[in-house]
Amino acid sequence: MLPAGLTADPASFPDQQMLKALHPPAQTVARILAGRCSCDLIRPRLEDQREDERHLRERYRGLKIPRAGTITALERHRQPALVRPRGDWCRRLADFVAEHARNAGATLYYLHFSAGSGQLPPLGEPLRLMVSAVGAAPTEWLREGNPTLVTR
Repeated sequence: MLPAGLTADPASFPDQQMLKALHPPAQTVARILAGRCSCDLIRPRLEDQREDERHLRERYRGLKIPRAGTITALERHRQPALVRPRGDWCRRLADFVAEHARNAGATLYYLHFSAGSGQLPPLGEPLRLMVSAVGAAPTEWLREGNPTLVTR
């Protein structure tokens, strides 16, 4: 079971195809969200909300997200975070990853920044980690833009 505040929904069909190509035994491809906005999975929010949103606007501009898409994403971001403090949910997510590997075997994880639409960029070969490495570094193992295959 995912930690409180995180949910899993089916990924889009194109994303499923791309990620299954990296890990052919995959039966399910899910998108994990932290509340309505998953920015908290990438980095802690800044205390100054305007500075936090400025950072996001720059990232969306770099992705060439249209203004309307940026506004929608920022509105999602403004919703109250349902996730526990970073260290706590990271540990709980690492515990979930370990339990999932025990029950389901090797699992591919991919942390990606987007405005919530569009296809994934081309992906390189996944980094391979043992569950013990995830548990030893619960805030470090999942890196943005790098697919990671976690095994027992």
